[in-house]
Amino acid sequence: MDGVSAMSGAAGKEVVRLTDVTRAYQMGEETVHALRGVSLSVSQGEFVAIMGSSGSGKSTCMHILGCLDRPTSGSYDLDGEAVHGLGKDQLADIRNRKLGFVFQGFNLLSRTSALENVELPLVYGRVPTPERRARALEALEMVGLGGRAGHLSNQLSGGQQQRVAIARALAGRPALILADEPTGNLDSHMSEEIMDIFTKLNSQGITIIMVTHEQDIAAYAGRRITFRDGLIVDDTRGGAQGGVA
Repeated sequence: MDGVSAMSGAAGKEVVRLTDVTRAYQMGEETVHALRGVSLSVSQGEFVAIMGSSGSGKSTCMHILGCLDRPTSGSYDLDGEAVHGLGKDQLADIRNRKLGFVFQGFNLLSRTSALENVELPLVYGRVPTPERRARALEALEMVGLGGRAGHLSNQLSGGQQQRVAIARALAGRPALILADEPTGNLDSHMSEEIMDIFTKLNSQGITIIMVTHEQDIAAYAGRRITFRDGLIVDDTRGGAQGGVA
């Protein structure tokens, strides 16, 4: 296989394994090869930053990791389950059970309380109301917003809204959190606060994969993977930047 293989030698349970994954799109008469044979393993408790310029393949890889797209060829195993051959309903079930998403744009319901926003994926998962409420409150406490549970999301600052989004991702107790440019709409101070939260959560054993184009944000991760032309061209491990330990 061309490119740098990113098979992990880290100890711990394997949460993600992509094996020789390709993804091709038909654009008129042209075939676009977004991924050209990517192999990647991420172990439980890792904090991985994925980087690369526009068109590098990083977003396509993230969509496959999030069960929002399927590989053209190759295999994807998530938390011990083979997902590459599943249908739409099965993929939706996997997303709800195994994944937590944090987006650049927060994706909160504006006239709904922080608590209700965090509960929403648990409603879809048919978690009983008392457990749902307890898990949502616990998640809000984990991101420092236990005292803001009743506030509407449009009454919160951008940084607080992103904390609610992180709590929503945590409430489902996922095997993996996927964060797509989580600080893209925040100023530098709020960005540091959010990355400190991610660092703290990771120190508690939560597995995080984050896409970012910012070197200073990627520096918080213990592992940085760079895509170029549909291939992994660099996979670097090193100590995470300062923040909450």
